[in-house]
Amino acid sequence: QVQLVQSGGGSAQAGTSLKLSCTASGRISRIGAMGWLRETPGKDREFVASIDWNGGRTFGADSVRGRFRISKDNARNTVVLHANNLKLDDTAMYYCGLWDGNSTSGLRPDVWGQGTQVTVFS
Repeated sequence: QVQLVQSGGGSAQAGTSLKLSCTASGRISRIGAMGWLRETPGKDREFVASIDWNGGRTFGADSVRGRFRISKDNARNTVVLHANNLKLDDTAMYYCGLWDGNSTSGLRPDVWGQGTQVTVFS
């Protein structure tokens, strides 16, 4: 069984930055991609960003493109979301995701992290 453990996040003023990390452990057979999704009450689940584990290609939502950056450390099975120039609309519960098949992005990762709250204030 694969576990994803998240760290980081918290509260930040609009215009500043936060970093979220996620490390995979356990019986990992394959990582196709790792990334992040977010959920806000009353809104649809949103894909934020992901990174292909072998090639390093990144995928990002239009809402965060140019502000958020995703990086990986293959040796540590860790993915990091660098959330820059935060906006009030970035307030959400952020979930780490791991895709172990052919998918490298989307709303249905195969493994989920425990969730980390990000709150952006003015």
